[in-house]
Amino acid sequence: MGTSSLSLHHPPPLLLLLRLLLLPFVTTQTIVNITNQCPYTVWPAALPEGGGMRLDSGKTWTLQVPSDTRGGSVWARTGCSFDGKGNGSCQTGDCEGLLACKTYGQAPITSAQFSLNQYNNNSFFGISLYQGFNVPMEFLPMPVKGQGGSGCTKGPQCGANITSQCPSELKVPGGCNSACDVFKTQSNLYCCSMTPCESNKYSAFFVRMCPEAISYSSDAVTETSFSCPLDTNYQVIFCPPINLTSSPPSPPNSADLRPLRKGPSVGIFVSVAIAGAIVLIITFIFFIIRRRRTRRHQEMEEEEADFSQLQGTPMRFTFQQLEAATEQFKDKLGEGGFGSVFEGQLGEERIAVKRLDRAGQGKREFLAEVQTIGSIHHINLVRLFGFCAEKSHRLLVYEYMPKGSLDRWIYGRHENSAPPLEWRVRCKIITDIAKGLSYLHEDCMKRIAHLDVKPQNILLDDDFNAKLSDFGLCKLIDRDMSQVITRMRGTPGYLAPEWLTSQITEKADVYSFGVVVMEIVSGRKNLDTSLSEESIHLITLLEEKVEKNQLEDLIDKSSNDMQAHERDVIQMMKLAMWCLQIDCKKRPKMSEVVKVLEGTMDAESNIDHNFVATNEPNFSIAGNVNSSAPPVASDVSGPR
Repeated sequence: MGTSSLSLHHPPPLLLLLRLLLLPFVTTQTIVNITNQCPYTVWPAALPEGGGMRLDSGKTWTLQVPSDTRGGSVWARTGCSFDGKGNGSCQTGDCEGLLACKTYGQAPITSAQFSLNQYNNNSFFGISLYQGFNVPMEFLPMPVKGQGGSGCTKGPQCGANITSQCPSELKVPGGCNSACDVFKTQSNLYCCSMTPCESNKYSAFFVRMCPEAISYSSDAVTETSFSCPLDTNYQVIFCPPINLTSSPPSPPNSADLRPLRKGPSVGIFVSVAIAGAIVLIITFIFFIIRRRRTRRHQEMEEEEADFSQLQGTPMRFTFQQLEAATEQFKDKLGEGGFGSVFEGQLGEERIAVKRLDRAGQGKREFLAEVQTIGSIHHINLVRLFGFCAEKSHRLLVYEYMPKGSLDRWIYGRHENSAPPLEWRVRCKIITDIAKGLSYLHEDCMKRIAHLDVKPQNILLDDDFNAKLSDFGLCKLIDRDMSQVITRMRGTPGYLAPEWLTSQITEKADVYSFGVVVMEIVSGRKNLDTSLSEESIHLITLLEEKVEKNQLEDLIDKSSNDMQAHERDVIQMMKLAMWCLQIDCKKRPKMSEVVKVLEGTMDAESNIDHNFVATNEPNFSIAGNVNSSAPPVASDVSGPR
């Protein structure tokens, strides 16, 4: 992608654009239907005709290309404004400031290009990224009716929303700029031909996200063109949705019942009756199957509509892209209740791809995770790069966390040859978790209750920085609401006692945090059936030890460093006990927990030393409880 504005007289030296200049006069007229499926207005421009028009969401502009056109281009302009006389300009693709286009638009644009070749009776078409990326685009052939699609290759797509994932250094109004422009590297089409080059680390970004588009960079040059017969028309779609599967086939026709012969016997009547009954049964079965398939197809369309309307969400990938990135899901990192996680590679970025089991996490949970973590950013929350919602496939693409989940390091060391974590590292992990929860509860526009805080959902990077993950069960709580009523969700052993009422606030996370802190300092699970009966439940054991003033018995005995910091560890246990109060109103805010951990505030000392609910008490939440089958206490926080 060069730094100067491209024109018809100075095209890139690639095969498709050479065709635009060198092909001779063509007598075939080509129709291009240009449809805007973006949720915002665009002003598509076209060459060599010039000009353009306003195209609102859902509208189509039919462009009739003159018969003497050697080659043409269509692209979208965004951020346009007009004065009282109708004169205007756009932020992107603005034809050098003119709404009546006479040359290619300025950066950044995504351009649909086509050329007509009367010698081989073919037309060629493709998508190019000029000096950056503006609007997602699809460019598909529409063969003349009655001639099918013979002779056509598939059409190109650049449907990924690159702009939302654009590196901050390349962001421009309405698009993602070329690294060549930003870093002012050598001014030619292969902008990174000189090394070292600042834009090398960005140049593959466009190729990776639009593999079927023509783009220009030294480390990844693509040259993709497509062809169709001359009598082919085309459609350009801005912000295309992912195509759904075609409708299921119709059930087979009923059997042909021939007329009965004259003078039929009883046996023939019986045979015909049986055959008719069988046909009716088969037809009914196929009808049921078809109706189920149709219903599932409708559900998929509804889900597709839900996902297409998500605002401010991360990048959307195709299943094929993620299948390639993970090498057919070769390296499994782990497996959970909702599916498996695989290691992958996107360009220079290592990723973790969670492939969801359709029988596990449902659409609601999947939407919750994509919307929630996709729209918030914090150093102690795992970053969500993107997602895939295609046919029956549901996948989430996260940043890769090399040291895996916390449970491997605190009570799964039989699979890990590393020594026990030092007290300093455990403190850092606890603080990171607290900061992540504090952000969710107090710094977002809506309070976000994670509702599944446990070591398996806390991931660690190379430096043992901890990040919260797995937001499939999270719940948004309006600032003007005291609590929400929701069905029971989460993991036994980490659930707060108020789950007995199903009336939940973000303080449920505070209780779970207290359980996790106790697991970290003791180096064991809260519920461990491999231990003696009196030691199975860590939180019940905590009640007994605090009454006997024997908290030191709970410190991880496999770590000499933990034993050496006995006094500090006991203070951490007291912070955990403050979080484990049965009455949710007596628990601290997570911001207060952070202050205690940072030494700017003391933990509350006047607390109740009962941490496990044995019946359904009053949890200081107003309102009646309506529950046909409330969970038992042992399912919530564990046995007594």
